Amino acid sequence: MEISAPPVTGLDPDGFLAREGSIDLVPDLFAPVVAAAWEGIAAAFGPELLHSAYLYGSIPRGTARPGSSDLDLLLALHRPPTPADRAAAKDQEAFLDDSFPQIDGVGILLYDTATLLSELERYDLGWFLACLCTPLLGPDLAEQLPRYRPTPLLARETNGDLHLAVPRWQAQRDTADPQRLTRIVSRRLLRSALTLVMPRWGGWTSDLARSAEIAAHYYPERAEQLRRAATATPADLPMLLDELAPWLAAEYLAVHGPKAPRP
Repeated sequence: MEISAPPVTGLDPDGFLAREGSIDLVPDLFAPVVAAAWEGIAAAFGPELLHSAYLYGSIPRGTARPGSSDLDLLLALHRPPTPADRAAAKDQEAFLDDSFPQIDGVGILLYDTATLLSELERYDLGWFLACLCTPLLGPDLAEQLPRYRPTPLLARETNGDLHLAVPRWQAQRDTADPQRLTRIVSRRLLRSALTLVMPRWGGWTSDLARSAEIAAHYYPERAEQLRRAATATPADLPMLLDELAPWLAAEYLAVHGPKAPRP
């Protein structure tokens, strides 16, 4: 039986991918976390180094769950990050995670503005910032980036390196924390499954369960595995690593090809 694809979402009236998330959507319980992140980042990096800061993930989308959602931030620096910058970001991660029980983990990405605006990253990090990140502090780099449509080029450049990640995950299965590895693998597989079919479906969503259903419409023979990935536990790791991931990586290469190599 054919699985119906959910209605197309994530587009603005002109058919471009709409920016998801907003400061206005941050749930009240998480507002103090965001305020503390704003203050800590401004103090730790300063205007000489920090161009702008962004939130992404479930908190600015308004779907965060107390005690289980993490806080995700991207910082755009005026120059390439140094080991000292990364240490400062780690300090901020630890402080925020320890201070607020409503979040479970903090991740801070560091990039320089030249990389974020580069031609090489136009359809990967540039798209990520312009469409999936919510401005928190400083001028918005999205104003210097194009508008995006759900094209094969975007699909290739966002997840066309999945085949490189799969053997790394498989090598970590006996040494990594199972819960953390499951979370990393399941999220990446479902996002890759969504971008695999995104040009055919014609829209965008960050919701993992919806991503599974959308991909299942085009690959009904993988529907059960995709749905299991959306609610995966460490017991599902063998299926994720040995069945779904190798198939998805090979299918991605066959449909979209590899993304442009990075230095």
